[in-house]
Amino acid sequence: MAVMWAALLLVGAICLLDLFLTLGVVRRLREHTAHLEKLMQGGGAMPATGLPEAGAVVGAFEARTLDGEEISRDVLSGETLVAFFSPGCKPCLEKLPGFLEHARHRIGGRSLILAIVAGGDSSEEMVQALRPVSRVVVEDGYDGPVARAFHVSEYPAFCLVDSEGTIVAAEGDVTRLALPADR
Repeated sequence: MAVMWAALLLVGAICLLDLFLTLGVVRRLREHTAHLEKLMQGGGAMPATGLPEAGAVVGAFEARTLDGEEISRDVLSGETLVAFFSPGCKPCLEKLPGFLEHARHRIGGRSLILAIVAGGDSSEEMVQALRPVSRVVVEDGYDGPVARAFHVSEYPAFCLVDSEGTIVAAEGDVTRLALPADR
């Protein structure tokens, strides 16, 4: 009889532990949902992939390139290629050489290419590689003003933007991005 009571107490304790863990998961899901809703209130579309959707309008932003040029949605002209990198991101480091090669041959050159590097001080080597082929903006973190305006939460990200600030295409690899200006 004592074994049965001990087993019953053990099962009860396990059920209580399971209840507390389930309540914790529900609480985290609510926080996560609230965070996603807050991100989506920015006015553009951000699918589950973390890349902006084609057809979304880039939000307003202001930034300064390392060359001192003021950049905003209004100064994007033609078909601007915008790339988002982070020095701490292994896929970014793997895709950087392909982007650099593509940028060297892109019609319109450096004036139609904008690279955003999220990483602050640790980004010097990446920035030096990007500067000859693109205008470069360094943001302190992954949610800087340009990344928020484009609704980018996945790195690397490559976007083609028209003169009106509409995203024509977005991919996680520049080689999969349809770039009509390159024909």
